[in-house]
Amino acid sequence: MRRWARRGALGVALVLVAAGGAGWAVYAKLDSNITPDEAAAAELARYEKERPTSLVRDAQNILLIGSDSRAGRANRRYGRDSGTERSDTTILLHLSAQRRSATAVSIPRDLMVDVPGCRRPDGSRTEPMFAMFNYAFQKGGSACTIRTVERLTDIRVDHHMVVDFHGFKEMVDAVDGVEICLAQPINDKAAKLRLPAGKVTLNGEQALGYVRARKSLGDGSDTDRMERQQRFLAALVHKVQSNDVLLNPVRLYPVLDAATSSLTTDPDLASLRGLYELARGVRDIPTERVQFLTVPRESYIYNANRDQLVEPEAERLFERLRIDAPVEVVNSPETSQGPSRGSSHRSSHNGDGKPSERQPDEPADPTSPAPTFRGNTAAEKPCR
Repeated sequence: MRRWARRGALGVALVLVAAGGAGWAVYAKLDSNITPDEAAAAELARYEKERPTSLVRDAQNILLIGSDSRAGRANRRYGRDSGTERSDTTILLHLSAQRRSATAVSIPRDLMVDVPGCRRPDGSRTEPMFAMFNYAFQKGGSACTIRTVERLTDIRVDHHMVVDFHGFKEMVDAVDGVEICLAQPINDKAAKLRLPAGKVTLNGEQALGYVRARKSLGDGSDTDRMERQQRFLAALVHKVQSNDVLLNPVRLYPVLDAATSSLTTDPDLASLRGLYELARGVRDIPTERVQFLTVPRESYIYNANRDQLVEPEAERLFERLRIDAPVEVVNSPETSQGPSRGSSHRSSHNGDGKPSERQPDEPADPTSPAPTFRGNTAAEKPCR
């Protein structure tokens, strides 16, 4: 991501110059592609008093939501449109105040959490309940998901972005595919994915199948799938940095068109200027400081097919992000990521089935050695 925004700004200028007199029309089209999430902004404003306060000036937390909506012609092929959508993928992206690091934390869709009462699309309201995390997006959209994340982490969400299946595919195709490495061949009928072992460049359709597949890859868990998504995102960062996409007007325009067309964002980000201001702040973050990890989790004590947080590791992670303290990741299972499903290690629980209240340690010292979590960075090569 180093120099990304600087190159991006130059690339935008080149696109406009190449377009000649149509330059303003090009800018206006890209700018109008982005959908502002006005409904979420209004809902969040209703609950402003209960939302967390940002503790560190200039630090930013952006919630990235991948929607599994089947609405629209482009998404219809992935299943019947039930009129609802779930958060197929949710990532909390923390940008440090000095923009020296970016930490992307995946939140399992099967994580059992307290979901607040939220406004449905039809105007009615849900009752607060203890449920799987993706219930929040299914019933109350992005605003409900944001409020659920803030209750879970006590971290203020400053911005959010929602992208659907079609938008994800278009982004991958716009950069001419993303290279990954497979230890074994894949033949997943459910994901409509058939790939050989070794080095493979995925197009948009293949990439969507790869990041969504569960039955034929890994251990079939959502945690394994999230780690695969994180590796894919790291490979995507490599692809964008390693070729001339951002400096080539012919290649840049489809990328910008795909990116803007696929996004629904909070109103402050719903413009090219808003997105550029965000990107400009991360231009000097080295790829080894662009980190991906999954929130420490384990099997839910009452259902092995659901997740719960591992404490105190999860609270340590959330506190480090709240106070903008360093977090370290290593690509090793021998870390504080927490036990895998089926482990005998359990957090304490109340009699109603909910995890007991967190008992955090003493407040973290920002200068103390960073705790280590299992994860990876964008500096890691997609193929070794």
